[in-house]
Amino acid sequence: MAPDLLYQIGLTLMDGIGDVNAKALLAYCGSAEEVFKQKKSHLQKIPGIGQILSNSVIKSKPLLNRAEKEIEFIQKYKIKPLFFTSEDYPSRLKFCSDSPILLYYKGSADLNAEKIVAVVGTRRPSDYGREKTEEFIRDLNDTGILIISGLAYGVDVLAHKLALDHGLETVGVLGHGLDRIYPQSHDRIAKRMIKQGGLLSDFMSGTNPDAVNFPKRNRIVAGLCDALVVIESKRTGGSLITATIANSYNKDVFALPGRAGDVLAEGGNGLIKRNRAALIENAVDLLDAMQWQKSEKIQSATKQIPLLLNLSAEEKIILDLFAERKTIHVDEICQAAQMPVSKVSAMLLQLEFSNIMKSKPGKMYELA
Repeated sequence: MAPDLLYQIGLTLMDGIGDVNAKALLAYCGSAEEVFKQKKSHLQKIPGIGQILSNSVIKSKPLLNRAEKEIEFIQKYKIKPLFFTSEDYPSRLKFCSDSPILLYYKGSADLNAEKIVAVVGTRRPSDYGREKTEEFIRDLNDTGILIISGLAYGVDVLAHKLALDHGLETVGVLGHGLDRIYPQSHDRIAKRMIKQGGLLSDFMSGTNPDAVNFPKRNRIVAGLCDALVVIESKRTGGSLITATIANSYNKDVFALPGRAGDVLAEGGNGLIKRNRAALIENAVDLLDAMQWQKSEKIQSATKQIPLLLNLSAEEKIILDLFAERKTIHVDEICQAAQMPVSKVSAMLLQLEFSNIMKSKPGKMYELA
């Protein structure tokens, strides 16, 4: 365990601080432990903190007792804490402004896997929705894609189960602590997921599965993935919340269309109609849109591609990002350029073939 873990957990317990302000405190103080040691006069000068929140920080030392108990729970059940500044914290989440400052993880899957797809949908899918979910996951069986969802009733748990059955790793993002499974009926699948994927939460042990927690959970699902796929949804609901968050993060959002007038098609069809999601009919459409098939084919073919003489405006935006930085992560490029990962990846690939850009390990890029 990291020596700073006690204070890292304590930081998440501070009343009114939240993830955004916690990152500001870290940036100015240097570490979670230093946050607890600061004087009120210094804390008040930190942007976003002020007098009220600085009082909260000063009075937070008793919270460390609760943090000690959480460390005991973590050690007993072999849970891995992932703090925002650690190397194994999910890199995709680091570029989301409201991402959790601390995550609790139990599992074997790499949360920085090369390809991650979130699958979400209604809690009561129709026979058509179940059939399309099964077809979609089945056709991803040889791709090595990590499937994530929320372990809820309906499309969520079906996506997890199908991923397990087809040899794909799958991670469930929970709206409560890792001391329980909700709904309890999904306990058997959750145990399989720990061995072939994992369970992830930003909530401490003892946290109940209250309704308010699940929209917060959805931001992790949206931020952790490369692409989010909506399979059947009503006009409102958790899936639409997750899709909206994914759009705000410049993630690629897709929806399988449904029959006009069908209540369970209103959400997905509405996203497509408002250009908030791209229409896909199957897994092949997703792979094509994400350039995950094309890139492999192109890489195995000849690379004798003519040098781009005239860069597009969007390519120039990407190149301008490297004026002051030698290497940049692909997610940071997407965030800065305000473009989805599929579009950025396609342009980076073309720039790489044109000997303008070169890729580095860990999805990092630099000028050639």
